[in-house]
Order: sequence, then structure tokens, then C-alpha cells
Amino acid sequence: MGIAACDLSQHVIRPTLLYLQRHSATAEALLLGAAACQSALGSALDTPQGHGLYRISEQRHQRLWDRHLAFDPDLASRVRGLASQHAFLEAPHLELTVNLRYATAIAWLLIEAEQLQLPAADDLLGMGRIWRRVFQPHGRQRDFLEAWQRCIAQTSQAA
Repeated sequence: MGIAACDLSQHVIRPTLLYLQRHSATAEALLLGAAACQSALGSALDTPQGHGLYRISEQRHQRLWDRHLAFDPDLASRVRGLASQHAFLEAPHLELTVNLRYATAIAWLLIEAEQLQLPAADDLLGMGRIWRRVFQPHGRQRDFLEAWQRCIAQTSQAA
């Protein structure tokens, strides 16, 4: 079983977005939904499809650094500040698996790099469209809705 949705939001997603100065209810919900879809909130952190909560591939990780963060040194410095001092230099992609806040920052910046209009925080279909565009182009919106129901809605009701 993965991380509880409320714990992930409260202790990882929200503080990371605040640190990046990118927090909104929609951003928080979208990342929570993406983590539910990609890894069942951390049940599978390292797969052939990618690393960490958001299953980010090494190529996408590198491309984000090369095409976006390289041109925004202040943001790059903030993101780099979330990474482990020495481990990042030796195995930067491993940070996506072992460092939840770093992985969350990278996931958000992948969304941001697409320059998409964000839906309302309660618009699951809209968030599902963004999830498909950014994380799973061959996925189905229904996958997002089902993961939300399974990992977030049911656990929120049980709490």
C-alpha cells in the first residue's frame, strides 16, 4: 500500500509547491491525482516505465533540466536545493525514487512546461486530461478517475 493521500498532500505536495511558489488547490489536487495514477501513491516506486511517485523517465527528467531549468537559474537552484547534496551528483535520476519532494517538484515543472490552462481543483475530467497529456499520452481519462476513486476518494471517506 502507498502513502495516505492526506499525508502526501500535507507533508510532501503542499510544502513543495509552496517552496516553489507555485501552490494552488488545483496544482495540489493534480499532483495527488498523478501520483495515484502513476504509482498508486507510492506502491510501486521504481518500474521500467519510470521512477518515483510520478513514474518520470530518465529521459524526461534530463530533458526538463536541459530545456527548461537550464534557462531559469533561480528556479533551477530552488529545485536543486531539494535534492540530496552528493547523491544527486552521482545518480540524479535516483532522486526521483528516493526523494519525494524533489520528485514532486520535477512532476510539477513537467506540467508547467506544457503551458496548459489548469482546470478547477474539483474538475477531475480536466485534471485527467492534463495527466494524460503530461504523464500518460496513451492512457485513458477513465484511468485517472478510477485511480482517484481508489486511492484518494475512498481513503478520504475512511479517515
